Amino acid sequence: MLVGTSVAKRNSRPWIVSDELWVLIEPLLPVPVPKLVAGRPRVPDRRALCGILFVLHTGIQREYLPQELGFGSGMTCWRRLAAWNEARVWDRLHAILLTKLRSARQLDWSRAVIDSPRSGRPTRPKSGPSPVDRARPGSKHHILVDGRGIPLAVSLTGGNRNDVTQLLPLLAKIPSVAGLVGRPRRRPDVLLADRGYDHDKYRRLVWAQGIKPVIARRGVTHGSGLGVDRWVVERTIAWFHGFRRLRVRWERRDDIHEAFLGLATCLITYRHVQRLCRDP
Repeated sequence: MLVGTSVAKRNSRPWIVSDELWVLIEPLLPVPVPKLVAGRPRVPDRRALCGILFVLHTGIQREYLPQELGFGSGMTCWRRLAAWNEARVWDRLHAILLTKLRSARQLDWSRAVIDSPRSGRPTRPKSGPSPVDRARPGSKHHILVDGRGIPLAVSLTGGNRNDVTQLLPLLAKIPSVAGLVGRPRRRPDVLLADRGYDHDKYRRLVWAQGIKPVIARRGVTHGSGLGVDRWVVERTIAWFHGFRRLRVRWERRDDIHEAFLGLATCLITYRHVQRLCRDP
């Protein structure tokens, strides 16, 4: 049974979609196209989502998805995931969750932290030889978090893409977050980054957006002091890698891997929303 489970059972089976989470997701899903010919009944969206979460958490190949759990076939889950990603379901859900956090004053806009962990695997479209890992092919997850480590924006590129080139695109991906009186907010006060983002041109461009760049410089004595605040992004990276499907990139299709990345972003953000309910 995939619904109506207790909290303890959901924790032991994290692919089960809770009633609270489904209430947020269901209105965002595109309306299914009616079948033109008779055939098997359509697998309910909630069950297909449970199958997608099962793959995300366990890292299992989609063709080995356990049929006895009622998820539907792996191909059904893949098609549903691709369609929902194309409809920007995860982007919209992420914005809703951030709004809930901001309305509770749980977003720390005083600073944001950026980093780019690598996800290895050859022969993938958005992949390339890493300049920092003996030219091993792979992809990069570019992650921007607030001062509490809550994901604000994520993106996927090849492993050979220079980190600093994704700084401005990632800032541009931060959604417009309402939740309080006044204008929605999209920009942190300060941006913290390591030496991989050291470039005066990008410092000027970040300043032009009203954000103070605090970026470690190359060629100076090690110990910038940024680790005191940058540890939150390292913790968030560990949360992302807690989803086994994201540790190593197996998908050939960019949109599927990006969909998993976007779904994981929503799940991590939703955990912070759940903490509000437990500790009002």
